[in-house]
Amino acid sequence: MTRLSEQRWEARLFAIGSICFAVAAVPGFASLVGATADNATYFLGSICFTAASFTQWLLTGRRKGRAWRSPAWSDWWSAAIQFPGTLFFNVSTLSALVGGSDVWRPDAFGSICFLVSSLMAMRATVVRDRIWDPTSRTWETAWLNLIGSVAFGVSAIAAYTVPSSGEVVNVALVNLGTFVGALCFLGGALLMTPDPRHAAGAAVSTPAG
Repeated sequence: MTRLSEQRWEARLFAIGSICFAVAAVPGFASLVGATADNATYFLGSICFTAASFTQWLLTGRRKGRAWRSPAWSDWWSAAIQFPGTLFFNVSTLSALVGGSDVWRPDAFGSICFLVSSLMAMRATVVRDRIWDPTSRTWETAWLNLIGSVAFGVSAIAAYTVPSSGEVVNVALVNLGTFVGALCFLGGALLMTPDPRHAAGAAVSTPAG
């Protein structure tokens, strides 16, 4: 498989994973299909995220040593931090699926990894261009993924269960944050899809990168 093909599969898998999370978070979807089907949708999305994230990590190459000021250094760490974040989502979505009674709630550890990864990807973008550069697709993708990671973080906070009552802090905000975050990641995945007319190009971090 060529590098271009790997990049295209990376983008497609991130897009599929984002769609799964967005659909599963739509209010009423869990009631319509049941908690098990809803959790299965989340789990499928998390598997796609992991496969895409691992591909992205491979595409960044070897760790860039002491070149900490370079975009390549930030890209590598963005991918390296994002990958375990997707594994946290694998575990939490699988746990919800096996449990069968409760709909999945965002994983705090995975959300933190996504946020840190997005910040590293934003740093790489700033080194390359500027923090506000509407002419750059890399710039647009980085901002979408950062916003999506923040939305996932808000969702994870809203999913906290109050010990005294056993109630989730804000179910509506949980679904909204997950839905908005997934749409942002989907936009980033679509923007990062490489042009088939070009046989090479740098890997762009998504969803967190």
